[in-house]
Amino acid sequence: MKKKKLLFTAYSLEIGGIETALVNLLNRLDYDKYEVTLILEKKEGIFLDKIPKNVEVLEYRISNNKFTLFRKIKNRLKLISWKNKLKNKYDFSCSFATYSIPGAHLALAASENSTLWMHGNYYILYNYDEKDMRKFLDTVSIKKFKRVVFVSEENKRDVTEHYQEIKDKAIVCNNFINSDEILEKVKEEIDDFKKDKKMPLFVNVGRHDEYQKRLTRVIESSKKLIEEGYKFKILFIGDGPDYFNYSSLVKKYKLDDVIEFLGRKSNPFPYYKMADAVILSSEYEGYPVVFLEAMLLNKPILSTKVSDWEDLDGKYGMFCDRNEESVYQNMKKYLDKGFEIKDKFDCEKYNEEIYEKIEKMINKK
Repeated sequence: MKKKKLLFTAYSLEIGGIETALVNLLNRLDYDKYEVTLILEKKEGIFLDKIPKNVEVLEYRISNNKFTLFRKIKNRLKLISWKNKLKNKYDFSCSFATYSIPGAHLALAASENSTLWMHGNYYILYNYDEKDMRKFLDTVSIKKFKRVVFVSEENKRDVTEHYQEIKDKAIVCNNFINSDEILEKVKEEIDDFKKDKKMPLFVNVGRHDEYQKRLTRVIESSKKLIEEGYKFKILFIGDGPDYFNYSSLVKKYKLDDVIEFLGRKSNPFPYYKMADAVILSSEYEGYPVVFLEAMLLNKPILSTKVSDWEDLDGKYGMFCDRNEESVYQNMKKYLDKGFEIKDKFDCEKYNEEIYEKIEKMINKK
């Protein structure tokens, strides 16, 4: 049987949610059926060595020459050359990182069976500005793709309401979760934190970015709860542009013994293991991989109402409105009553459903 040729494009393979999702997808494909090429704007990143050996990895690095006219001409000629080389040579193509503009144009050239994968809610990312959102999505030629994949119903609804032209080609397909790797990594011994078994422990894993993550909601809520006599501990795992703002606020409120910053961790799963619950306070999300990780490790989720929360509320955790008072009340409710997960997350079934959707895309269904 002749193998089908698949092309994926992305920006790089540095650590991140999109990159993790891409690696998991590539490792799930059947290489007896598919011949796969990956084009990166930058052939670099810690995930490069996790790409299957069967995948041909090419680099499409654009010029950053300081002379604007020279740079534009050079990049334009390169794009034309690559598009001609790739033209309709693949049975399926996918621009997996929406923000990679060259990746979108290469994927469109490579196959009529083309897919744009949107990991974020671009309506919210552009601050609820329909005009700016449409301008960016027009730049990646979204209307020319055969289909547009969203990772949650919420993202699909928000974007298509304000970009009606893609409504008929929009579908929802979540990302795989690599359960075997996570269940192996959770066994790793750590020595930089030891849990007090008598004290509830919350863990937050993510980028320290107030515009999206709103960790001030957790810090302000913690201040109130401590003043009311509650005892608990929170680990912030990650870093980002607002790290110093967060750490300064914690110091100001004298919460150093309550909220501990552990920085970025290549393996956060041992901290999940010791946690009593996972906490999120985001204003928006694509579909948080943290949800899936918490569900896999049987940890309750305390989160604001982001990305298809309705499917999880009361089953895998407790969800609240996106404001400080609601986060405070949600934490308080958990500290008073706890939360029991009654139905174990079926990770195998979850991944199988995603694979079936991807197979249908590849086979033009």
